[in-house]
Amino acid sequence: MKSINLETIKVGDILPELITEPITSSTLSEYAKASGDYNPIHLDAQLAKKVGLPNVIAHGMLIMSYLARSITNHIDQVLVKEYGVKFSSMTNLDDILCCKGRVTHVSKVGSRVKFELKLSVKNQFDNEKLVGFAIIKSH
Repeated sequence: MKSINLETIKVGDILPELITEPITSSTLSEYAKASGDYNPIHLDAQLAKKVGLPNVIAHGMLIMSYLARSITNHIDQVLVKEYGVKFSSMTNLDDILCCKGRVTHVSKVGSRVKFELKLSVKNQFDNEKLVGFAIIKSH
């Protein structure tokens, strides 16, 4: 169900948060199969520890996909014209992620609406995992 009303959108409006289930080894294995990204730092705990990580880490693109889903749960994906992120820190096993978005700019010309979202993902300890933006334009 799309819940953002483009006719009444204004600066400061907040997207409903998306909260994930804890990241598990199974999550990473399934994502690897779907994406083809079998980098061992995401799947092999011994190798991850050998290179100095505490354990395997989540695929950055998996976290980016959760954030994208937090947008498209409420805005038709065809309206998303730009989407970008900057990775801030690694996502670990058992992290529960909170994806957020806030409207930072709105412009309207006739019935056409363009707005920008400031986006972020943090874990259950309020550690930032990534920040980003999206530009949404109606037809």
